[in-house]
Amino acid sequence: MTRTGKAFSWVGGGILLVIAVAVIFVMVYDWNRLKPMINEKVSTELQRPFAIRGDFGVNWARQPDETGWRSWVPWPHLHAEDIVLGNPANIPGDSMVTLQRIDASIAPLALLHKEVLIPRIWLKQPTASLLRLANGDNNWTFNLANTDSTDSGQKPSAWSVSINDIVFDKGQIDFKDVTLKADFRAAIDPLGKPLPFSEVTGSDKGDNKGGKVAVTSDTGVPEYVFGWKVDGKYKGEPLSGNGKIGGMLSLRSSDKPFPVQADVRSGTTRVILAGTLIDPMNLAELDLQLKFSGKSLGNLYGLTGVLLPNTPPYSTDGRLIARLHQEGGASFDYQNFNGKIGSSDIRGNLKYVSAKPRPKLSGELESKQLLFTDLAPLIGADSNKEKSNRGEKTRQPTDKVLPVEPFETKSWDVMDADVKFSAKYIQHGKSLPVSDLNTHLVLNNGLLLMDPLNFSVAGGKLNSTVRLDGSKSPMSGRVDMHARRFQLKQLLPEVEAMMNSKGQINGDATLTGRGNSVAALLATSNGELRILMNDGLISRGLMEILGLNVGNYLVSEIFGDDEVGINCVAADVNVKDGVATPQLFVFDTENVIINITGYTNFASEKMDLKIDPQSKGMRVLTLRSPLYVKGTFKNPDPGVEAGPLLVRGVAAVALGVFISPPAALLALASPSEGEENQCSSVLQQMNAEPKGKGHTQKKPVKKGNK
Repeated sequence: MTRTGKAFSWVGGGILLVIAVAVIFVMVYDWNRLKPMINEKVSTELQRPFAIRGDFGVNWARQPDETGWRSWVPWPHLHAEDIVLGNPANIPGDSMVTLQRIDASIAPLALLHKEVLIPRIWLKQPTASLLRLANGDNNWTFNLANTDSTDSGQKPSAWSVSINDIVFDKGQIDFKDVTLKADFRAAIDPLGKPLPFSEVTGSDKGDNKGGKVAVTSDTGVPEYVFGWKVDGKYKGEPLSGNGKIGGMLSLRSSDKPFPVQADVRSGTTRVILAGTLIDPMNLAELDLQLKFSGKSLGNLYGLTGVLLPNTPPYSTDGRLIARLHQEGGASFDYQNFNGKIGSSDIRGNLKYVSAKPRPKLSGELESKQLLFTDLAPLIGADSNKEKSNRGEKTRQPTDKVLPVEPFETKSWDVMDADVKFSAKYIQHGKSLPVSDLNTHLVLNNGLLLMDPLNFSVAGGKLNSTVRLDGSKSPMSGRVDMHARRFQLKQLLPEVEAMMNSKGQINGDATLTGRGNSVAALLATSNGELRILMNDGLISRGLMEILGLNVGNYLVSEIFGDDEVGINCVAADVNVKDGVATPQLFVFDTENVIINITGYTNFASEKMDLKIDPQSKGMRVLTLRSPLYVKGTFKNPDPGVEAGPLLVRGVAAVALGVFISPPAALLALASPSEGEENQCSSVLQQMNAEPKGKGHTQKKPVKKGNK
């Protein structure tokens, strides 16, 4: 052998010896000696305690799925037991994450390219305890020692880390958040066999028919890999639920949809969803089929931050598309949803944008059949019995009629709204023939405007505008109402005699007030009310059908049991400081004229009204004294005045014996130009013959007076 050959032999032998010694050293080295250094280095970088408290070692073995010469290269398989990651110094508690064991393999050839490639990490029973304090500090935000290498004058590392998959047998997450009043535990388990996305959601690739969630990636949606269960409290309410999610590494993909399915109950609210997340680590976009139900839509504010009115029990089903990183704020589109509120159906589209200075809810809603009782909770007009059935606190006093349930105006400035709502048919039995509803609700910085708020009633229209300013304390309100062409035969469909009536009702009302309930607004109200009715009838039987005991008494006292035609009813009522006083309130019938005076107090819910009937012609009235209605709205007390008597034979030819009508009443006589109205001639006669001219009214004579 030449000198050169001997030199190469010695060099080759030396290299092989070094490799052999290195391999033997690596295989027999006690890697636990490195734990103190590893624990210190990781603790310093994460700025919180870290420790491998159990065995730490490396095993070398060939990778079975490698082929060719690569199959001869041994891979290092690392394992560590009893691993603990602690909390930062400002968070109480000993640990944030614990692991019984972790196993990982590193591809050695990838190290030549400065890449740490880990095909799979196995975790055994990982647990995490996530905590957020009242001041907002939490333990899941990491402040690394070198968060920006450029700031420290160091160049960014040329090394990269790639993890292809993470699997574990069973996991647990404890979550406590003082700001959310949340305290729950989630247990996560592998499903055993991955489930296809379409099998769980019922949707096929690329299918978006029937509101089903569509696959949004050409490669399809990953399968469901893990199942989870949750139990505890959220927003102070009991929380429980279960669902499924995709694999852990799917969370890192920013373009591939991540599958999620859940069925969660919080208090009385239930949420069921199935769909996908895009870039789930940053919550970029959601595409979910969403169902939710509960006792009241008002309960959703604590869970979602969306301000909705209190309602009867509800349920909805629709598609939710959320884009969470929009320039104008995160947006949530709840599309083509269907549902029920109470016994009423609801459908439409809503969009919620988390904009500045306030988030905004907008959209259009429609109901084909709306029960009037389902609207009652919006103004607190539902009965104590209905509230008890919903499990809500009853506030309506038993001796009060006007709703005292307060409007929750303190929340009106947290969100703006622009929502249109229409109801094609309103069901309320035959006693209230309201056929449809149309309104446009706008909420802007605490000011609520419903313009219009329109109903179709008895063949006519009730057009109104409502303004409620919740930014003031107490709230101020204004309502403008215009009733036109209410047909008497449709208004009272149960009264057979009214079927031949051609009469109608027209009216106007304007009221303002201050207060946080319907009762309080009326108690402080100011304004006016005008009503005109013609060609009707009145009878004791009619009052019985309407359930008006007071009217029943008055009619029987004035007319007996006969049906008497009404030529015209004219009312001009002034309201000041919650007290309604008729300026003119007159019934002109076939045989008697009735004048009503007195007052009605909305604050005390008391009334003191005097009814003066005066006969026409030779018809003899059995009544010799005026009538009265006193007492409260809840318990009225009708009776006969014990004092003055009516003088028999005193006749009144027209309504003009009382007062000339205001011009506004004349306008109501013919809201549809050219249409005859029996009140027209009566009011024109009143206007032409003012009081004291052409008619005389004798003063009633009291017994014993000289």
